[in-house]
Amino acid sequence: MANHPSALKRQRQSEKRRLRNKGRKSAINTTIKKIQTSLSEKDTDKARELSKEAISRLDSAVNKGALHRKTASRRISRLTKKLSAQIPG
Repeated sequence: MANHPSALKRQRQSEKRRLRNKGRKSAINTTIKKIQTSLSEKDTDKARELSKEAISRLDSAVNKGALHRKTASRRISRLTKKLSAQIPG
């Protein structure tokens, strides 16, 4: 347990950031799941629209420090790969 005022402040800040990052990550995961369900339902237009949103959220999370840039890049790559496999042309 933190005893010094600076350590207590750091603890409060860390908790705020953790909750903020958790919300961002949850929103990203929800969007990715929506893409997967739309692909399984063969709704490619909706999947494309949602993929733009997911990529935007991933990039935003990197800029805010919630995700590492390589993690976001890997997820974007996998999403794009799935989309291109399902969507002709």
